[in-house]
Amino acid sequence: MGGTSPCASCKLLRRRCAKDCIFAPYFPSDDPHKFAIVHKVFGASNVSKMLQELPLHQRGDAVSSLVYEANARVRDPVYGCVGAISFLQNQVSNLQMQLAVAQAEILCIQMQQEPVAATLPASQMLDHHQYQEHDQKSLLLSNTHDFSNIPQYLSSFGSSSSNVIQDPLKRESLWT
Repeated sequence: MGGTSPCASCKLLRRRCAKDCIFAPYFPSDDPHKFAIVHKVFGASNVSKMLQELPLHQRGDAVSSLVYEANARVRDPVYGCVGAISFLQNQVSNLQMQLAVAQAEILCIQMQQEPVAATLPASQMLDHHQYQEHDQKSLLLSNTHDFSNIPQYLSSFGSSSSNVIQDPLKRESLWT
């Protein structure tokens, strides 16, 4: 910057901030933690070399990636971002499996109820089907702001309730 306020990197490294400082556009003085964590993980010299090798229009994205990776490395020194991605992929896989189980249980219930519907006269079949849909939806939609009944709804489909999330609002964050 070369003026009154040196960039965060020059402040941390205790040097004068030149007008052509490569760090100044990406590490402003009002966010010193951003450079500190990147410097701790990658080193100022390595970051400077990386930025110099990139065209100007890609440097901002590169700095964002470096900050993200540095934060991930501080939380998980061995796996970094890969650990977070792996965790999220496992979570998606588990949720897909739970969804498939729930869909299979719904299908089983529908298959069990079909013989009952087949014995009803045609005029009562429509009424029975509408009542059945209304009854299932009313469990979920009875109170749209109260999600405590969702586990009860899902576990009512059968004995495999261990495959169902018991508390859908309980989340664990990797970034806090």
